Amino acid sequence: MEEKELAELLHLVSRRLRHGYVRRLVPLGLSPSQARALRVLADAEPERPLRMVRLAEELRIVPRSLTPVVDALEEAGLVSRQVDPGNRRSTLVVITPEGRAAAGLARDARRQAGEELFAVLSEEQREQLSELLTVVDDQFR
Repeated sequence: MEEKELAELLHLVSRRLRHGYVRRLVPLGLSPSQARALRVLADAEPERPLRMVRLAEELRIVPRSLTPVVDALEEAGLVSRQVDPGNRRSTLVVITPEGRAAAGLARDARRQAGEELFAVLSEEQREQLSELLTVVDDQFR
């Protein structure tokens, strides 16, 4: 069997993780981008809703790409748009109680996808992999 390079292996494993995650999101009626937006909103300070522009920055996407995501979340009753009282030209995205619940379910879906994918590893191997990936990720902070 031909050995795969590290970058290719990481890409393949990431893709498998994403597929497992998406499979668990479908019954929730969420796309990965909607789940990410809910996660960011749920993690924000409750008394300080995010402006659309700030949410786009947090998601590392352009604001116009965020509009359909927020539209779908609003239609599902998971978020609402409000005029920013501090700047009436800005729009705040406020997560609803249903949105918080959906964010929790999406978080569980991601965790379950990871648990399933890495079940072939021992606890010690999972900890070691986590430590190694953290070292790699920390170089960008």
